[in-house]
Amino acid sequence: MTKASIVRKIHAKTGIQSPAVKIIVDEFMNAIKSNMAQGHNIYLRGFGSFYVRRYAAKRVYNINQDTYSIHPERRLPVFKPGKTMLRGVSQKPLPSKG
Repeated sequence: MTKASIVRKIHAKTGIQSPAVKIIVDEFMNAIKSNMAQGHNIYLRGFGSFYVRRYAAKRVYNINQDTYSIHPERRLPVFKPGKTMLRGVSQKPLPSKG
């Protein structure tokens, strides 16, 4: 599913014009992105949580060059689905490929 298909589904369900829905979807995604960039977590009850996982800097050995290098600390975005979503997804049969 793409962002455009999400916009089309919301438009079909609500009747709100597609350009307005696109703006709302874009702003929703920007809000998540900007808050996570600041290190904040986002909790959407019944859907899941977006949070930032931090990985410490580490010293890594390169066996080919017989040297050590330092990998800097990094932060990665993570999504953890909520229980309601997990139940909804696990109970639906997968579509057949063919």
